[in-house]
Amino acid sequence: MRVLVLGAGAVGGYFGGRLAEAGRDVTFLVRPPRAALLAEHGLAVQSPLGDFRVKVKTATAERVGGPYDIVILTAKHYDLDSAIDAIRPAMGPLGALLPLLNGLVHLDRLDHAFGAGRVLGGVAYVGAVLQPDGSIRHHNRLSGIAFGERDGRLSERVRGIEAEFAGTPVSAPAGDNILLEMWEKFVMISAMAGINCLMRGTVGEIMATQDGRALMLAALAECQAVAQASGFPPRAESRARVAAMLSEPGSVSSASMRQDLEAGRRTEADAILGDMIARAGAPQVATPLLRAAYCHLQVHENRLAARR
Repeated sequence: MRVLVLGAGAVGGYFGGRLAEAGRDVTFLVRPPRAALLAEHGLAVQSPLGDFRVKVKTATAERVGGPYDIVILTAKHYDLDSAIDAIRPAMGPLGALLPLLNGLVHLDRLDHAFGAGRVLGGVAYVGAVLQPDGSIRHHNRLSGIAFGERDGRLSERVRGIEAEFAGTPVSAPAGDNILLEMWEKFVMISAMAGINCLMRGTVGEIMATQDGRALMLAALAECQAVAQASGFPPRAESRARVAAMLSEPGSVSSASMRQDLEAGRRTEADAILGDMIARAGAPQVATPLLRAAYCHLQVHENRLAARR
């Protein structure tokens, strides 16, 4: 199976790197400076599950190559249009697209661009950052992908992806209920990012305050209520796991949206918090904490727009 990974940043670089480490046929679609860096130094990952450095194949927009059987998409939501243009030449006649973006709003845009039958559902579970030297630091033991056909079929192509990751440190079993998995991640990341950004702190810093735990769990309850009203109530195991993770004293966990906010970069606020709030509007679910967090982020985004 020929695999193309868009980008070699934290998420794409980690999962694509694990495929390359295992000798799979994987290519990274990157910009020329990143291609030159990878050609010189290879792809390096520092991880609690094992460090490695591996030579990788790269492609650029001018020479995408292909066709590819699977394209793994790890772009930011605000770069999705350019990402679609970049991967369009890579899609083979029977190729499938595996997006590993948070939230749900990207599915309609990808369906419009490539056809719903070619777009899988997927979410990533990994804590990783791209280092200034171009290496990737994997800083926890999360190392998994949930993916599958959106109609629940265990098709040949999802079994093929499962086989590609077999024998690597990545847990990637083909699933038969990927939309629920995506909703459960959407619920978690919306609550976490909202309160991390609103309070400008890690989970542990927020838990160290008088009302931090109550506010975090209230935001989580808002998101769970939206999911319930939308027909995707999180499972009891997910509810317990996420509540424990988002209320852990001393935890250094923090959504990447807060890192982008504090670094003065664009955020995915519209695609995550904005979309969760929009979905709450139809069934009229109250989301006061999410709305406060989204307002906070909109102020930031409006300031950035005024400078451009």
